[in-house]
This record gives sequence, structure tokens and C-alpha cells, in this order.
Amino acid sequence: MAYLTAEKKQELFGKYGKSNTDTGSPESQIALFSYRISHLTEHLKKNKHDFGTQRSLLRLVGKRRKLLMYLKEVDIERYRAIIKTLNLRK
Repeated sequence: MAYLTAEKKQELFGKYGKSNTDTGSPESQIALFSYRISHLTEHLKKNKHDFGTQRSLLRLVGKRRKLLMYLKEVDIERYRAIIKTLNLRK
């Protein structure tokens, strides 16, 4: 069973992007990465020695961080909004 179905992707894009088909905006990509990161984190809690998953998790975190830095430089208000809605910073 796949954890990330096409319906779930469309739901994420609709909620955080401009529309259900808005796959390119930084907000929708950050939301998708955050969903995948939380899934992989749960997997790693059960499977501590799955180093392939650990590496892909670190890559995803890096990609999300780069997108957040880009969004912060381009439009600080959109950055603050996505941080608040996804509850990324403590």
C-alpha cells in the first residue's frame, strides 16, 4: 500500500498551493516534502538500521530547507505563512 496516493497529493496541493494542479509553487512542494518527511520519520522510529531511508530523509530535509530559504528571500510573508500553517518552527 502506497502512503502517498495521487488523491493525497492533490489534497496537499489544493490546501497549500493555488489549486489542485499547482505542483510547482514552493508552498505546495514544501508541504509535500513535509508530509514525506513525517512519514519517513515514523518509519525510522520502527526501523533504526534502515540507512537507505535515513539518507533519503536527510536529502528531503535539505531540499525543503533550500526551498524555505528561497521563499524567505523572495517573499517573507509567504514564508511566514507556510511556516505557521505547517508548524515547522518551535
